[in-house]
Amino acid sequence: MGRVSALALLLTGQTACADEQHTLPQLSIHDPVMAQQDGRFYLFSTGPGITYYHSDDMLQWQLAGRVFADEPQWAKQVAPSFDGHIWAPDIYQHNGKFYLYYSVSAFGKNTSAIGVTVNNTLDKSSPDYQWQDKGIVLQSVPQRDLWNAIDPNIIADDNGDIWMSFGSFWSGLKLVKLADDLVSLAQPQQWHTIAKAQRPAFIDDAEPGPGELEAPFIFKQHGYYYLFVSYGKCCRGADSTYHLVVGRAKNVTGPYLDKDGKSLNEGGGTVLLKGNRDWPGLGHNSAYTFNGKDYLVFHAYEAADNGLQKLKIAEMSWDDAKWPLLSDSVLNDYRSVLLPAEQK
Repeated sequence: MGRVSALALLLTGQTACADEQHTLPQLSIHDPVMAQQDGRFYLFSTGPGITYYHSDDMLQWQLAGRVFADEPQWAKQVAPSFDGHIWAPDIYQHNGKFYLYYSVSAFGKNTSAIGVTVNNTLDKSSPDYQWQDKGIVLQSVPQRDLWNAIDPNIIADDNGDIWMSFGSFWSGLKLVKLADDLVSLAQPQQWHTIAKAQRPAFIDDAEPGPGELEAPFIFKQHGYYYLFVSYGKCCRGADSTYHLVVGRAKNVTGPYLDKDGKSLNEGGGTVLLKGNRDWPGLGHNSAYTFNGKDYLVFHAYEAADNGLQKLKIAEMSWDDAKWPLLSDSVLNDYRSVLLPAEQK
């Protein structure tokens, strides 16, 4: 029997309002990442202008708005077919500022770039609230680069150096060191491949290839760097094969090994969570410690709702060897609530 998460117990224990909550929609979201400020949780996701929400309990969410009222000025220069949908953000707090990294891309191509915008606060009511876009951090160009500049994630190592992992398909997932300003690459550049799949030599460099891996997220805990990766096909609703695997390393640059000692650069990866009949695909996770507990945040596709993506948040536990544990019961136990919009 899997351990039911504290979040699920909280939700199901609210007998007085449970029926009312189940009449409200769940939060439909892709690629969720979170931050906490002054006790409030903020959730950012793929969507027009980067959609974001806030919550006081990680269960009931309210739409807060969009980060970008208009698309980044440089977006169409990178991807002429860009339609305003900004992909796969990551939020990182450093020295009193919030750095929001994001992706602009053409679907199925590595015509892509990672940008960053900065704010002093996530509280829209504060006079200090204002996003300032810093432009492109990293760009990939077809036929020039054999990697894809999407799905950024930021991690500080034990020395205080800041690194960005990213990538999807092509030659795998990369790690590159950022400069002290966090909006450009450190010089001389330091690059590492942290996970990859075998790529046949005959594949055109402009094509993604068969290596179905993306969305790296590195989480520091128990003296290890844990690398979470999404394997399989995303964005196909009930036909998605997305699932989560994990490896770990003593150094942020790797090598990342699974439970069996196989490197993620050699196709390794211990399966952390797969879909079931009700939720056939899941992935693109983030991971956090909030109030002394470790959480995994991700999206899953609900078969009963035409494969629509829904938010999932699960409390992680750890085995004796300090590998993360996650019960698939979270797929049915956790149910987010999207509250009505605030009245102005």
